[in-house]
Amino acid sequence: MIAALREWLLTVVMVTLLLSVAQTLIPEGSIRKIASFTGGLILLATLLQPVLRTDIGRLRLDFGSYASAVEERQTELESVQKEELSAIIAERTEAYISDKAGALGLSVTARVQVETGEDGVPYPAAVEVDGPRSEELADYMEQELGIQAERQVWNGQESES
Repeated sequence: MIAALREWLLTVVMVTLLLSVAQTLIPEGSIRKIASFTGGLILLATLLQPVLRTDIGRLRLDFGSYASAVEERQTELESVQKEELSAIIAERTEAYISDKAGALGLSVTARVQVETGEDGVPYPAAVEVDGPRSEELADYMEQELGIQAERQVWNGQESES
């Protein structure tokens, strides 16, 4: 690369010197103007020589690999987004259950399992509750949160509620 640059600069200097000598040797008049114009074109061609010799075919970019990398990254981000959304849904559902239990005078801890539906949206599917069983809380989880009674696991004794 350095050698090519050095060769190009040397060529530009040599052409400039030759044109300067030719310019001083040509007498004044229209011939000198034509020679100056021709010399300018030769100098321009010399300056553009690296660009003119460039093989454009070798400069093709492989956009296919970039497209596949973008698709892969997009899939990865969608997966992370679904995981984060599932975690948020689980956390908020657990908070709703704890709030409702508190309103009923119960002290419980809930762990919600989230599943992804056919439409790709996560939903609370099952719950494990540590604390006394309450039919009112169980009905609330089934009616309001959509967690069926079969998917509710209670770790504790029965309550009167």
